[in-house]
Amino acid sequence: MLDAFLSVCLWVPIYYLWRPNLRDEADNHVIELAIGGGAAVIVTANKRDFSRAELLFPQLAIQTAGELLAAKEY
Repeated sequence: MLDAFLSVCLWVPIYYLWRPNLRDEADNHVIELAIGGGAAVIVTANKRDFSRAELLFPQLAIQTAGELLAAKEY
């Protein structure tokens, strides 16, 4: 399974240009990967830390798993 997953992954270089952005340094890489990879949503149970970012990225939504599932139309 991991080999199949990795076969469709794309390497995205990250340059750490947006640090420091979050209070918790351990969360900064998540923002950088999301922006670098063109993500529309970060799904996390820790919305509070992400909502206090110094830099704002309007194209990037921060949601819990429940919010993401509730927003999807099936």
